[in-house]
Amino acid sequence: MSRTQSKLLIEFAGAVGIIAVLAFFGPKDETLGANVRIVYLHGAWVLTAEAALTVAGLTGLVGLIGHLEKWNDWSAALGRTGLFFWLTYIPLSLWAMEANWNGLFLTEPRFRLAVTFAVVGLLVQSGLWIINLGWLTSTANLIYIVILRIVFSNARYVMHPPPSPIFNSGNWQIISFFIALNFLAWLAAYFLSSWFIQLAGKRVVTDR
Repeated sequence: MSRTQSKLLIEFAGAVGIIAVLAFFGPKDETLGANVRIVYLHGAWVLTAEAALTVAGLTGLVGLIGHLEKWNDWSAALGRTGLFFWLTYIPLSLWAMEANWNGLFLTEPRFRLAVTFAVVGLLVQSGLWIINLGWLTSTANLIYIVILRIVFSNARYVMHPPPSPIFNSGNWQIISFFIALNFLAWLAAYFLSSWFIQLAGKRVVTDR
């Protein structure tokens, strides 16, 4: 592993560590108490996953239209980053269920969809990594986020309150904290995406 790759991984780990510490000291909620901190983290994580996947689709679209391989590379990196955050959001969701509702509601519609897209995303990204074609990766990332957004926009809300209870709360302490948490999660996503870019560059050299 190169020095740049190691530095990016350290920066990513550092950002995640700061997020974990910050989440521990998040503002409490009158109803959920300290357990609401898990909800903050869970929310920031899934929003970061969606943001990375969305930007992956958009950069892929630019790459396809302009025949720009560098944009295809970023689409690939962002797609893998989005999948990482999506996969790790699943256990956070389970933790939030257990802590706040004293049980796991695995048949909850949006949770089931999240698991489905996690499995599909893992299979798709694994295949794209093996095939290693920029245009195909960009196309797949664009299709994936479009389908994800359509499916989730029509999914029922059961345990997940309609968006966004945090921003509609009127509590600026909670809102500011959640924004800060998201900013740090996006920063972590940037470090991870940059690491994937570096890794892909090394892989191309190795393949040759």
